[in-house]
Amino acid sequence: MQAILAPALSVSESMPPAPAGIDVWSLAFGSVGVVFFVLLILVFFSLTSWTIIIWKVLELRRAKRSCDEFLAAFWQAKRLDQLYEEALAIEGNPIAEVFAAGYREAEQVLQARTKGGAEDTNVLTAELSGVESVERALRRAANHEISSLERLITFLATTASASPFIGLFGTVWGIMNSFRDIGTQGAAGLAVVAPGISEALIATALGLAAAIPAVIAYNHLQNRIKILADDIENFTADFLNLVGRHFMTM
Repeated sequence: MQAILAPALSVSESMPPAPAGIDVWSLAFGSVGVVFFVLLILVFFSLTSWTIIIWKVLELRRAKRSCDEFLAAFWQAKRLDQLYEEALAIEGNPIAEVFAAGYREAEQVLQARTKGGAEDTNVLTAELSGVESVERALRRAANHEISSLERLITFLATTASASPFIGLFGTVWGIMNSFRDIGTQGAAGLAVVAPGISEALIATALGLAAAIPAVIAYNHLQNRIKILADDIENFTADFLNLVGRHFMTM
């Protein structure tokens, strides 16, 4: 029994100890050619994604807090002209921008009615056209504000979908180089193949590291934007009702 185990023991004793860990940075910066270029692209995607994530999270948080404060002021306001002046001084508030656009359009409609002196038979038609004009102004402003909130979000979706494939391309290219080295050196040992494959696999790992936070952040930010969009939609409906009840019946 000892004679049978002796060769195995001698082989195991002669093998070098396994490394304690993987030096990711040396593998990444030790890459050359196409694999290194792929890694640079993935680093760009990752850093840009994190910049957008932090910026949009802070932007949406400020917008939500500012919108809630403006809605409270809107329902407590006794004069909309004073609230309009305050809305012009607010920045980064989608609902305030929508309110300002609707209020300007409502004022123009009222001025046109006052100057035009519409006959009694055309009062209903004038009121309906005025409400429609205000509604169009509110819709345009709401769509513009929602588009502004969604700005740069598509980059996160691009990162989430493209980064794994870019990393996979780097991995495939690195493995191709490893097989080419096997053919050049005429040896297929682990010492020949392992370095190239390790450098290649780091591309896939970096691609996933860029894609996973991007897809999580994209879903989170889209949900936050949807909440703000619902608030804008509800405010638009409430403001239209207010215009229909008061402004167009003056």
